[in-house]
Parts: sequence; C-alpha cells; structure tokens
Amino acid sequence: MYTLVLNGSPRPGGDTDALCEAFARSVRGRAETVRAYGADVSPCLDCRACRRTPGCRVHDGMDEIYARIDRADVLVIASPVFFSQLSGPLLSLLSRLQCRYLDRALRSAPPRNALGVVLLAAGGAGSVEPALAGAKSVFAALGVRFLGHALAGHTDLTPAARDNDALAQARALGLLAREEALASSS
Repeated sequence: MYTLVLNGSPRPGGDTDALCEAFARSVRGRAETVRAYGADVSPCLDCRACRRTPGCRVHDGMDEIYARIDRADVLVIASPVFFSQLSGPLLSLLSRLQCRYLDRALRSAPPRNALGVVLLAAGGAGSVEPALAGAKSVFAALGVRFLGHALAGHTDLTPAARDNDALAQARALGLLAREEALASSS
C-alpha cells in the first residue's frame, strides 16, 4: 500500500507534521511526503490547454507529483490552517490538479480507487470548515473517496504533538485507511 502526503506546512517538525507522523505509523506501508513549501511547482496558469488535450502543458516538479498521485492508494492533504484556508503554497500546488479534473469531466477518465484523508492543524479562533471543504473538493475532482479528517485545534495553546485527541484521530484514520485499502484491493 502506498500513501502520498501533500504537506502544506512551512515548519518541518511542527503541528502538521505531528499529525502526519501519527497517521503514517498507523496506515503502514510505503508513505512519501511532498512538501508544498519546497516543491518546484508553479501555480495553475489558467492557460486552458488542458481543456483541449489531456495533461498539463507546464512541465516542472508537478510532473513527478502527478505520477505519485496516480500510484497512491491513500492521498493525504495536510496543512496548517491560515485564515480558515489551506496554506498558500499547498493551494498553489493543488491548483495544478485542474487538468486531472478536466480529464474526468471532459474525457470521462475513470474515478480513482483511492482514499482521501485530511489532516489540519489550527490555532486561533477561525473556522476550519473552508479549509476542509477545499480539500474535499480536490478529492471529488480527482474521484478520490473522502475517508475522514483529523484536527489539532488551538495549536496556539497546545501543540499537536501534545494533543492526545488529535493524535488519536490521526492514528484511527490511519488504521481505517489501511483496512479500507486492503479490503478494496482484495
């Protein structure tokens, strides 16, 4: 089983990473992480070439990320929540999935047999619902079945690494993803 984590955190070892680590320990199998802050990926240019032909005409680090997404049994969108949204670099990377959406919408590409999980770390008093809704819309566009989410809230007061409830949510999602992926492959 292969899990791909699209991580939107600027801080290695921070709150988002704590959730990712708890999830990865439970899901087992092979897991890789793409860090949006270090990825050589430009945002979607809205050139609309993908409306006419499959794929994206921009060739950068996203080419390898597309291949990883295609292989993933479990796709994780992990991010701190900034002003109720996923992080900017992660949104930029996710915008490049527009071509995959159009492959499904215009060219009837089959849905993926993959599972989607969202891991969010949020401080302050804002809502996480817009960030969660954005991640779910990415999964829907890719034909990935949303499995659930884990949230470390109030990380301004309690770091995610010490938020036992959030870590338990992430671990439980990892176990569920492993069970679901194994069941669908047999």
